[in-house]
Amino acid sequence: MWKNTRFTDLVGVEHPLMLAPMAGPGTAALAIAVSEAGGLGGLPCAMLTPEQVEREFNLIINKTKKPINFNFFCHLPNVISEEADRQWRQRLAPYFAEYGLDPAAPSTAPSRNPFGEEMCRLMEAIRPKVVSFHFGLPDAALVARLKQAGCRILSSATTVAEARWLEARGADAIIAQGYEAGGHRGMFLSDDLATQVGTFSLVPQVADAVSVPVIAAGGIADGRGFAAALVLGASAVSVGTAYLFTPEAKVVAPYRAALAKAGETPTAITNIMTGRPARGLVNRFIRDVGPLSPDAPAFPHAAGAVAQVRAAAEAAGSGDFTASWAGQSAALARPTGAAELTRDLVRNCRSIMGVD
Repeated sequence: MWKNTRFTDLVGVEHPLMLAPMAGPGTAALAIAVSEAGGLGGLPCAMLTPEQVEREFNLIINKTKKPINFNFFCHLPNVISEEADRQWRQRLAPYFAEYGLDPAAPSTAPSRNPFGEEMCRLMEAIRPKVVSFHFGLPDAALVARLKQAGCRILSSATTVAEARWLEARGADAIIAQGYEAGGHRGMFLSDDLATQVGTFSLVPQVADAVSVPVIAAGGIADGRGFAAALVLGASAVSVGTAYLFTPEAKVVAPYRAALAKAGETPTAITNIMTGRPARGLVNRFIRDVGPLSPDAPAFPHAAGAVAQVRAAAEAAGSGDFTASWAGQSAALARPTGAAELTRDLVRNCRSIMGVD
């Protein structure tokens, strides 16, 4: 038995561990493996259409009856001006020329639409145990409908102020995302990166500030980090980067090659991949143009032009323009199956904490 069962009781899983729902690498197979091993699997839906989400849901329910978290972005939509798009493409012109690409060609980037009416209707129909959000919460009426459908609501906070904001607006648990975390920062009350703190400073402060369960995210890749987060007041942990090393994750070859060298490559917070701050392994593009550039259009529009160069580079076997999202503890991860990783994290944490 775990000493703190607030998260496990809330979402109906065996262990206080959830898979971070990573848009792109996250798959139904990965979510199923984690849930079947006793954690909370997660399906990233931010880059999927409602039809694709429904198809993934049908795959999942044919393999597991255990709870799954469906995750969405809820950013405010941004409109890119022709001038901003032109300037960004001009900034990338040398790379278009290098790969013989037309800088005026239409974007090839997948859509990243915020949670809205259509997805809400789908969630009301399939009624998943957990629906989570990044970048705040959607409209209060949509949150109320999800709760009426029986869904538990989770969202990411990167500061104590964000955690309090989320609790006041109906979040059933808070994911405290530290600065170490890979992928997009969940920040939404401020765009000032100076406000961002590390996981093991953030978690106890958030745990003291809110009454709902807290889930620690960022820099947790083994049993030591898992145990430390629980000792500091978290009711569970969210693990992402370590699962990128599993065969169930959808990771292109250049990205996987970069992960294999994570011990030799630093990570950085960059906005040039999508227009929003996110942590990834440093590559040529980040060194040349970033990591942070005022030229990058607002999220998600920066990704449009980059996607064309990225596709050409990856076809040539290069990860120079790939968004290789990873947290600061990537070097601790090892290739293994997702179910085995889940069991190892649990076993090692329990051993450290002396839990039978």
